[in-house]
Amino acid sequence: MLLVIDVGNSEVTTGLFRGAELVGRWRLTTNVERTPDEWALALESFAIRAGHSPAEIRACCVGSVVPGVTQALIPAVHLSIDGRVGVVDPRTVLPLELDVDEPFAVGADRIANALGALALYPGDSVVVGFGTATTFNCITADRRFIGGSIMPGLRTSADQLIRRAAKLTATDLLPPTRAIGRSTEDNIRAGVLFGAADAADGMVRRILAEWPGGQRPQIIATGGLAALVVPLMTTIDVVNADLTLHGLRIAAESLHLLG
Repeated sequence: MLLVIDVGNSEVTTGLFRGAELVGRWRLTTNVERTPDEWALALESFAIRAGHSPAEIRACCVGSVVPGVTQALIPAVHLSIDGRVGVVDPRTVLPLELDVDEPFAVGADRIANALGALALYPGDSVVVGFGTATTFNCITADRRFIGGSIMPGLRTSADQLIRRAAKLTATDLLPPTRAIGRSTEDNIRAGVLFGAADAADGMVRRILAEWPGGQRPQIIATGGLAALVVPLMTTIDVVNADLTLHGLRIAAESLHLLG
């Protein structure tokens, strides 16, 4: 079995694969204070809760945008499993060309999303990742990552609004039913969620207007916040919340981590 770990700024998402089948997934809060022993305990507990022994895990592939977490996580993986461990970053040799001006600055999550899209949705694609940031990742059928855009994520925008406005209070981000809110909470929900959806739709339309070649790419949504935003959008073709995990699986296969 293969363990994959996607370390984001807000959450760490782990997945357990048997072949191409995702048999378990878990989320933890990103915490740079965790020790390797604490990470190891968490990973082993997840596997056991899913009905598997850590001894069944033969390899692990990690993609991280938080170096402080990576430093503790890699030793933890070695404590938990007896197998190969691979790390995805811009220097990793993978079947993907980073055709941008600063290839070494491309995040591991964006690389994994590109690999996942190419494997599961062949052809040109734009992967919209809804996380701490909302990323727009542009991938061509000939396996090139050609760039994209990054804007503040849904919760990032909401948190900034609440922190900087003394009379606003934190509210659950539930789907709004109308743009004209009747309470402060409804005002925030409508503004944040409709605003995020319309901004994402607008960015997708701008990207489509600049797309090279004459074929429209597929628009794929992923990330922990996609379920909140996508129902309010009009440009998304398909939603795959586990795309990043599948991309790390593809990277592990390319690195021959399972032999």
